[in-house]
Amino acid sequence: MKTNRIIYWVATTIICAMMLFSAGMYLAQTEEVRGIFEDLDYPAYLVVPLAVAKILGVLMILWRQPNWLMNFAYAGFFFDFILASMAHYHEGESFAFPLAAMVFLLISYFFGKTART
Repeated sequence: MKTNRIIYWVATTIICAMMLFSAGMYLAQTEEVRGIFEDLDYPAYLVVPLAVAKILGVLMILWRQPNWLMNFAYAGFFFDFILASMAHYHEGESFAFPLAAMVFLLISYFFGKTART
């Protein structure tokens, strides 16, 4: 059980750090990120709402109450990583980072079921 808990917290810490870093970047360098979004064919107006959603998602994953909001946070991050992977692939860029994040997200989700009960 202790190993499961360590695996869960390492994966969760990595996911939360990645999401908070990207949300901070979205808020601190909004114009740059808008340009990147437009290059990837995403609407630029999504930058700030996505940053807020990432911050709220991290809070829900760490708080884990209520359960349905935690599941929405995991699902939101899942779709964020899928769409980021597809956008980078479409542009011919490396999509290894979003896929690696997806692995940590899935580890966090499935190990969280036993580690935090």
